[in-house]
Amino acid sequence: MEYNYQKLEVYKVAKEMVCIIYDLLKKFPIEEKFSLCDQIRRSAISVTANIAEGMGRISPKEQQHSLEIAYASLMEVQCHLDISTDLHYITQDEYKAVNEYIFRVANMINKLHSLRH
Repeated sequence: MEYNYQKLEVYKVAKEMVCIIYDLLKKFPIEEKFSLCDQIRRSAISVTANIAEGMGRISPKEQQHSLEIAYASLMEVQCHLDISTDLHYITQDEYKAVNEYIFRVANMINKLHSLRH
């Protein structure tokens, strides 16, 4: 059985982004495991979780609110990865690759948000 949110392209692309991020985090120093890595993981997963939650809501206002939280979490991911690049935990190329996913997901969230408006 597949739920409606699982059929959304934005959910699928966001899940791919989470998997890529998890792979990147394997490169981080051990001292970041419970700090920056944990924060990146939680914010990345929050994107997919809030897309799913929003689509499970009946009220358009609640759906939009969940999409807004998903977008904010996505910006948090981008911020953390930007800092990770400055700290040389990931390369510029790795950052750019993930940032393409972030950009795609952001655009899709915005489009879905406007449809629910």
